[in-house]
Amino acid sequence: MAGAPPALQVTAATADADGMDASAYAFAHGMRHTRTTLRTWQRTPGSVVGRWVAGSAVAATGLLLAVLAVAYLDPGYQQVITLQPPFAVRNIGNVLHILRSNALVLALHGMACVAGFIAGSSLPLQAEHHHGVSRWVHEHGGRLAIGFVVLATTFSLSAQAYLIGHTLAGVSNFLGVSPALLLLGVLPHAIPELLALFLPLAAWIIASRRGEWEQLLAATFVTVAIAIPVLVAASLIEVYVSPHLFTALTHIHTPIVRTSEGWQVTVH
Repeated sequence: MAGAPPALQVTAATADADGMDASAYAFAHGMRHTRTTLRTWQRTPGSVVGRWVAGSAVAATGLLLAVLAVAYLDPGYQQVITLQPPFAVRNIGNVLHILRSNALVLALHGMACVAGFIAGSSLPLQAEHHHGVSRWVHEHGGRLAIGFVVLATTFSLSAQAYLIGHTLAGVSNFLGVSPALLLLGVLPHAIPELLALFLPLAAWIIASRRGEWEQLLAATFVTVAIAIPVLVAASLIEVYVSPHLFTALTHIHTPIVRTSEGWQVTVH
């Protein structure tokens, strides 16, 4: 007599056997939120971009006022200006040089947004898979990111304010023109340029204050896409328009030449 057939045995797999690892889940979670955020912003793009522009304008205004203050507090220094924009009209090569410099700054500010997204949105999702110091870092990534970006941004803006203000003071003393008048001459390209460069940082600050870390990757894409054409336009204005405004405001016509009596400028 044949023996009884073996009992059917089914081994149940654990819920996590074939599960997605934490990093992959965090990435998928982030991309899902990014797509959702972009669709949401499409309904009211004006209010979203308006908040970013307002925040960027505050930062740009603060930097320009700091530059002007440094220029007035830094007397006695003279800097000979070269025949470059915004003091003289040049060519497309100068436009590309300005764009390269601004692209680097924009990339750094954009990376701050990406870092905020990773620290505030992705890292907490992976915290339960870590232990000790690593777990603490993952759980408090948002706060750490805020502290780092605030310190880095404060240092960067302070350094820029001093260096630009110091240069403005030197050019002002050399030309015998007030720093305020010189600064007025560069505003047509400086204002859109600064607004574009500070756009990612403004989005970062607004999102971090609201705890909306998952929106920062979408904010990076949108702010950089807006900033690029604005920076192109600002570079063209700096090379081809600002020099004419400089001449109209100061009545100084380049070239500036060196004579036996020293450096001289031509004044209308």
